[in-house]
Amino acid sequence: MSRCRRNALPLLVVLALAIAAFGVSACGSSEHHTDVVEGQPATLGELKYNVIFSRFLNPSDNEDSAYLVGQKAAPAGSAYFGVFLEVQNESEETHTLPESLKITDADGEEFEALESESLYAMPFGGEVEPQEQIPVLDSTAEQGSIEGSLVLFLLPDSASQNRPLVMEIPGEDGPAEVTLDL
Repeated sequence: MSRCRRNALPLLVVLALAIAAFGVSACGSSEHHTDVVEGQPATLGELKYNVIFSRFLNPSDNEDSAYLVGQKAAPAGSAYFGVFLEVQNESEETHTLPESLKITDADGEEFEALESESLYAMPFGGEVEPQEQIPVLDSTAEQGSIEGSLVLFLLPDSASQNRPLVMEIPGEDGPAEVTLDL
């Protein structure tokens, strides 16, 4: 047996064991994740929440100005932050959305979602009909460039330095925590 093949054999064995270990660890996993990162769904009861995108908003930008309808200019040292999400109800029952959401930074400072007049805003406390989603199909939010409902926050400039930012979503099996990608 050549020296190259002798060296490759142990590497193949280690690789095979690693793949097998990964497969076994995945067997016990469930689709009901409550601590996820942006882009992964969090399942709370019959509702599945998925943060599509999050970012600081620029009031001088045409797109962002539509997200900030009715908001005053951000005070000095702060900025508006948008979290865009989709909620799926795959059950045969109507479910109610949370009354609010909050973000916590690495220092433990909490920031509550703001009320919003935007057509893209998440309808807090609203209902999700059976087999439906938020944003509702063919709505302004669903047809927008991000295709998600907006949750608006006012964050101090320091929040971008105090990462990770984690959004908490209350729910039946919750809360879920979504680590936001800045």
